[in-house]
Amino acid sequence: MSALHTLLAQAEAERDQARAALRRAEEQLTRLRAQAEQLHAYRSEYQQRWGGQFARGGAIEIVHCYQSFMQRLDEALVQQRQQSEAAAALAERQRAVLLATEMRVASVRKLLERRQIELRRVQDRREQRHNDETAQQLHRRHTSSNH
Repeated sequence: MSALHTLLAQAEAERDQARAALRRAEEQLTRLRAQAEQLHAYRSEYQQRWGGQFARGGAIEIVHCYQSFMQRLDEALVQQRQQSEAAAALAERQRAVLLATEMRVASVRKLLERRQIELRRVQDRREQRHNDETAQQLHRRHTSSNH
């Protein structure tokens, strides 16, 4: 039984680690998505602010700087999206690991419960056997003393 208790403690520790890893992965995903939203909002704001000015005309050097910066913002958005997708995939893998560890804990607990039930049955049978033997001995004594 102590081996099962040790196995249960180990399974629970693994489950707790998986739960913490999932929490970290989800926090990272939330941060990355927030950063992507901020970057997208900044890009939109920048485009509105400067795009309108260039529609009315402007120095070619400034237009090139604007286009170059917008290209870098677009590249940053792509990179941020890739990081968010990778973080989402990691969170999904961590969720699967957590589910597997929770199932293992449940299995070990069920096995432990079955073993405890079986031990109780064995103990109950021993007690019943002992009670039966005691009753027989008392009955024999009672019948032998009456004769």
